[in-house]
Amino acid sequence: MTGIAATQGSGHQRRAWWLKTLHQWHWISAGACLLGMLLFSITGITLNHASHIEARPHVSGKTERLPASLRAALAQGPGGKRSAALPVELRRWLAERWALQVDAREAEWSDEEVYLALPRPGGDAWLRVDRASGEVEYESTDRGWISYLNDLHKGRHTGAAWRWFIDLFGAACLVFSVTGLVILKMRAAQRPGTWPVVGLGVLVPLLLALLFIH
Repeated sequence: MTGIAATQGSGHQRRAWWLKTLHQWHWISAGACLLGMLLFSITGITLNHASHIEARPHVSGKTERLPASLRAALAQGPGGKRSAALPVELRRWLAERWALQVDAREAEWSDEEVYLALPRPGGDAWLRVDRASGEVEYESTDRGWISYLNDLHKGRHTGAAWRWFIDLFGAACLVFSVTGLVILKMRAAQRPGTWPVVGLGVLVPLLLALLFIH
């Protein structure tokens, strides 16, 4: 009897240890992905009703003629290439004159002009430079904060750092979901409604997909 009691006690200790560990991973992953879950939940609704949410894009633009020294650099071109970054001097001029930060992304070069697309979350922008006259034109479109958040949801024009965040956020959500499922399993005996609720959560989206999505 003593041996059986010791074995049962050891089993309870292991179960208690696993339950404590799972709870710890569960709340850590919940805290790590809390803001992301709120963001993706809200933007899931806004994306689903995008046609009913009115957007009023704000368009602004600037036009100016470049100094002679910069026009000479543009006239030389990128050595026959059709895509190349803007000259460093031009990027520095844009930062000083218009507070426009342009990185080393490639622009489209033709005999007449240089065109640089500058897409971003929640908006768009472009820069065009006439190689002969030196006229530089910039236009920016801002579609509002809802569009900005929707683009974050889709990872549209967000860059490598945000893509890494989405990957890490997805991993944290996976840990949160799996640990939650295991905790449910370990406590299911005391909560008879556990598996019917879990089954309903699986069955409802599955039936909707099979019956109403064609």
